Amino acid sequence: MRMSAKGVHAASAVAVAMAMALYAGMAAAGSEQQEEEEQDMVIFETSHGDITLELFPEEAPVTVENFLQYVDDGFYDGTIFHRVIPGFVIQGGGLDADMRPRETREPIKNEADNGLKNERGMLSMARTQDVNSATSQFFINLADNAFLDHGVRDFGYAVFARVVDGMDVVDRIAAIPTERQRGQADVPSETVKVEEARRK
Repeated sequence: MRMSAKGVHAASAVAVAMAMALYAGMAAAGSEQQEEEEQDMVIFETSHGDITLELFPEEAPVTVENFLQYVDDGFYDGTIFHRVIPGFVIQGGGLDADMRPRETREPIKNEADNGLKNERGMLSMARTQDVNSATSQFFINLADNAFLDHGVRDFGYAVFARVVDGMDVVDRIAAIPTERQRGQADVPSETVKVEEARRK
């Protein structure tokens, strides 16, 4: 069966339209995926360099939501990394440059049983002996700290993010000599300040 020239043109037009619609759909999907990926990234601009974080909202939804709320509120801006233990962790997210604690929201549920491990470059929530006491403070693992994982010695510490760029900055912070300040040990002798924390 032969198709007329008019029919051929019509079929071609339909094919082009379908292809354009498919491309638009793929582009939209790609844009949504890129936007979602960007929402899962946070940059900490510190006095010693930038640290870029990738968050894990699927594995740690409560923790990530809590962390991002603090980021969006500007809570971390002006805080310091107040605890440095070489070969173990650097900790921040709760004290200002005068070593004064900032007022936080209510503690959150501990999600340490999410399958993520306290390996080098991973971020976990800091807490007291109370399993569900984490608020704003976090730490970056400088080594593979398996004893902090869920079920090893207790419920564990919830991993919720990892450093994807700026681990060299983390290591530089970890190399700063420490001293005792206002009754607290392991405080960097040189202030390490978060100038701004923001979504990428």
